[in-house]
Amino acid sequence: MRRAGVCIKRIWVCAALIFALCPTLSHAEEDDLSDLAADPPQVRALLKKAVILELAVRNSFEMWNAAALYCEASRLGSIEAQYRLGMLYAFGRGVPENRAFAAALFSQAAHQGHAQARDMLETVQLSTSELPGCMNDPSVLPERPIADDSPEAEMASKDNGIEQHLASLPKSKRWVIDLVGTLARWYSIDPKLVLSIISTESNFNTGVKSNKEAQGLMQLIPATAERFNVRNAYDATQNIKGGLKYIRWLLSYYRGDVVLAVAAYNAGEGNVNRYKGVPPFRETRNYVRKVLGLYKHTTHTYDERLTQASPLIAR
Repeated sequence: MRRAGVCIKRIWVCAALIFALCPTLSHAEEDDLSDLAADPPQVRALLKKAVILELAVRNSFEMWNAAALYCEASRLGSIEAQYRLGMLYAFGRGVPENRAFAAALFSQAAHQGHAQARDMLETVQLSTSELPGCMNDPSVLPERPIADDSPEAEMASKDNGIEQHLASLPKSKRWVIDLVGTLARWYSIDPKLVLSIISTESNFNTGVKSNKEAQGLMQLIPATAERFNVRNAYDATQNIKGGLKYIRWLLSYYRGDVVLAVAAYNAGEGNVNRYKGVPPFRETRNYVRKVLGLYKHTTHTYDERLTQASPLIAR
């Protein structure tokens, strides 16, 4: 108990320091917390300090302090804190990645009306009631991160394909790497394939729109967005989820043939089937060459249960 008390005291000292250096939230961030007026002042204070911490630091070990504050606010009944703590566990930020904890926290917040938690619960695709220990016992603190899980250091040490391109990305775009890394694992897709497609489609720009109405990181056209239940194609998480669902379906349809799947992602499976391979469109051929030049693999695992094989594969 004494050690836990010391740790909590340190958390508050750290939070106070950052709060002093960055005492106000932006108008947008204040709006995010504007629906918490009914919460007790103690809970609002905890949540605000945690949000400031989360915005101010990037190191996983420093982010742990935000996780500890979110957990205390969650234990005191804050729905927003439950959602935000779930996000930290979902993406392994400040705490070890734990989908079970994330799912339980999202479920708890979603059942109390938190819309974003409901969306994330659908994304995690896991049903569990296993909450982190800090939610039940004030003397228990969140787990410390095992190591900084950012893939940037690994990627910077490589010099070919998508790794080389990712190593040259500005810091303002590198957050996409972590997001793709987590979501792609949930959908059993190689993150490098997704990152190669994003690099070719949008060069990691979330707000880009093509003359064919394709939108966001993975350039989803409205029909594809609707097909995979993407309500806001400019929201990075929704966009990547939609792209992942389409890629997963295409890999199943073409039984792991990356060349055909990538060609269909650009030109549609109808054109790939019609031309019995990569269509003779200059745009599509250049697109396939760029993606494969980055990804450098022509086969991928697939789930044959998702759909019947393409006539090209079945014949």
